Amino acid sequence: MVTVEVIVEHAGKNLSAYINEAPIITVGKDLKDIEHNMREAIDLYLEDNPNPCLALAGDYELKFKIDAATFINYYSGIFTKAALSRITGINERQLWHYAAGVHKPRRKQAEKMQNGIKSLGHELESIQLI
Repeated sequence: MVTVEVIVEHAGKNLSAYINEAPIITVGKDLKDIEHNMREAIDLYLEDNPNPCLALAGDYELKFKIDAATFINYYSGIFTKAALSRITGINERQLWHYAAGVHKPRRKQAEKMQNGIKSLGHELESIQLI
């Protein structure tokens, strides 16, 4: 099975997504929308192309990737910069710079964000309400 990367970017009030290896692009209001629309766009592409690009020629799974600015802005209704700073250990001011696109996080900072987000996810996943 091939992993196909779907790049998701901020597009005004929406999100846009594309696959580098295929002539497929879509938009949506949220990540659920993006995933649904991308799967639909892939199905249409495969219907219309008897010889699809190599990435979509067999079994594949989609992996959605977003940059720091898109992540911070998309989840700003859930995470304040202060909360995200506590979760990731990254200075709040630096998060503002990432969100505004002034700076892109270096690899180490991106990993720090990723690890903080995953840690929170695991913690939330382990909670059972009574």
